[in-house]
Amino acid sequence: MKKIYEMMLAGRKLVIETGDLAQLCNASVLAKYGDTVVLTTVTASSSPREDADYFPLSVDYQERSYSVGKIPGGFIKREGRPTENAVLAGRAIDRPLRPLFPDDLRNEVSLVSTVLCVEQDNQPEITSFIASAIALAISDVPFNGPTAGVIIGIVDGQVVINPTAEQRKNSLMQVMLAGTKEKITMIEAAANQVPKEDMFNAVKEGHKVIIEICEFIDSITAEIGKPKFTYESTAVPIELFDEVYEYAKDTMTDALFTFDKNERDVKVNAVIDQTKAYLKEKYGEELKKQDIENALYNLQKKIVRSKILNERKRVDGRDLMTIRPLSAHVGVLPRTHGSGIFQRGSTQVLTILTLGPLAEVQRLDGLELADEEKRYIHHYNFPGYSVGDSKPSRGTGRREIGHGALAEKALIPVIPDEKDFPYVFRLVSEVLMSNGSTSQGSVCGSTLALMDAGVPIKAPVAGISAGLVTDKDSDKYLQFIDIQGIEDFFGDMDFKVAGTKKGITAIQLDIKTDGLTFEMIEEAFEITNTGINKIIDEAIIPVISQPRETLSKYAPKIFQMQINPDKIRDVIGSGGKIINKIIADTGVKIDIEDDGRIFITSSDEDAVNKARGIIIGITAEPEPGQIYDATVTKIMEFGAFVEYLPGKEGLVHISKLDSKRVNKVTDVCNVGDKFKVKILELDKQGRVNLSRKDAMTE
Repeated sequence: MKKIYEMMLAGRKLVIETGDLAQLCNASVLAKYGDTVVLTTVTASSSPREDADYFPLSVDYQERSYSVGKIPGGFIKREGRPTENAVLAGRAIDRPLRPLFPDDLRNEVSLVSTVLCVEQDNQPEITSFIASAIALAISDVPFNGPTAGVIIGIVDGQVVINPTAEQRKNSLMQVMLAGTKEKITMIEAAANQVPKEDMFNAVKEGHKVIIEICEFIDSITAEIGKPKFTYESTAVPIELFDEVYEYAKDTMTDALFTFDKNERDVKVNAVIDQTKAYLKEKYGEELKKQDIENALYNLQKKIVRSKILNERKRVDGRDLMTIRPLSAHVGVLPRTHGSGIFQRGSTQVLTILTLGPLAEVQRLDGLELADEEKRYIHHYNFPGYSVGDSKPSRGTGRREIGHGALAEKALIPVIPDEKDFPYVFRLVSEVLMSNGSTSQGSVCGSTLALMDAGVPIKAPVAGISAGLVTDKDSDKYLQFIDIQGIEDFFGDMDFKVAGTKKGITAIQLDIKTDGLTFEMIEEAFEITNTGINKIIDEAIIPVISQPRETLSKYAPKIFQMQINPDKIRDVIGSGGKIINKIIADTGVKIDIEDDGRIFITSSDEDAVNKARGIIIGITAEPEPGQIYDATVTKIMEFGAFVEYLPGKEGLVHISKLDSKRVNKVTDVCNVGDKFKVKILELDKQGRVNLSRKDAMTE
């Protein structure tokens, strides 16, 4: 039976419809926020995936071009692989939902949000998240909700919930916030150097609205929610874990608390092999392979967490607030436009910058009414060798896209305006070693590469992460800075924050618990702020204190000039004849904007100046007394016609060809000859009279 529920959300109506569409799913929700419409479905398998050592949740966010009245570009004319925005939206929906499922659930669960219609003031990403939360709440799939989310902005100093398209243009930040009625489960932020205090206050304001949405979801669930199905638990039998703990606790503790990562891995694998051999000798094939694997995982997790929580002891011997050794290098590649290596402990990232003209912006075929363009592009690569694995490259995955986007958000606020620095930026971060927070290493490496290239960034940007371990049986918890891989693996939080000394530029929060309290969030902001300042002061500034004064000699030189838009046709010429001739004669690249801005690009500065001079001549109004280099185009009995600027011709009368008497024009010049001419006059019809004789005396 079709049901309709409504609430007011940030001054706009949110309408939830169920029971009509996609009725064969465990649950489906049609969410309408203004004129934005999203269909979200949830389905689950009836049995657990065999030998799965993780919860097999898949979240797909499907953009449809028809939602904004577009036909897909390209030859095929149908949607292809997910856009980068769709991948990022799917990740943002996945992260706050995943921790709210039971730890021992291994049934496959699939969430699909299909964007059917988009109103630009109401973002489909947040509509999809709310629809997903409601679909899970009313389904029979085990889920510890309700949860909800909002978008937060700051406009004119005021916190705005779910800002409109116009408000987003003027907002200091774009934050996707998710949570339950009690805690925060996700923060995904792009911000323009927002002070941590302002960010924290905005999070608190956003949570008030999240509570309202959760109460709305509770009312829907109370009426139509299905009983949750009983699932087969994959939890490790307590007897098996106790035996593994008793047998391997001491040797595993010694192995885990080894300073060197490579040595630690060798020792841990040896203990694992020894324990498996012991269990096989005692029980034969009686025990399930996956139960043994899970028991050994839980053993390591318990040891690492217990040492941090009860003894404040970390596997590499650091205290909770010590950052691993830092190092940085710039100019490491001789012919790239900019390069930098950043290392923190055994996390090492090489970032390379390539500069290009504005014509090389990335054009995106998304759900915006106007075509989107990206001037700043960040790509992140995570090869297997970075963690010592031998595996072939399988292309760019969701994780790589997400980490690249995070670094991109972090640096965009400090990039100079295109009017001051008319370049496109492509940064590529190559992860050479990975042991925690490579995305934040990419942020630091990007700052180094940009400054090495001579890009006048507004301030250095750095990034760091905070970790968390909690005690489920009490309110006890501890946070620590600069988590390494093992602490991310066994800990409860990876709170990544990037920014300048002035404020935050990007946040990405990943958690494995039911959420964070405001106290935890405020503490994490303090910890990461201290870390950011330390990295800037002790790793970046000592290596390169400010951007280089000049660009690399291998970077393209771009000169920007402004002409009257009415003169654009004169520069281009019929069928592009004039502009193509300028390009052919000088070897430069020329891009012209509708507002009259012209960008001339070349690695040869003399070529740039030559092209610029030609364009100035074309667009300038000819005045008597000006001298030009001319080429003879036509011979007449009474004189010679010459091209003194591309597309502009004038007559040199026979009497003005030489200081002495000329009987025949061809005695002095022929077609193709070059010489200087001086403008004598412009007649009433705009024709230009030129003189070779007067130019010779100048």
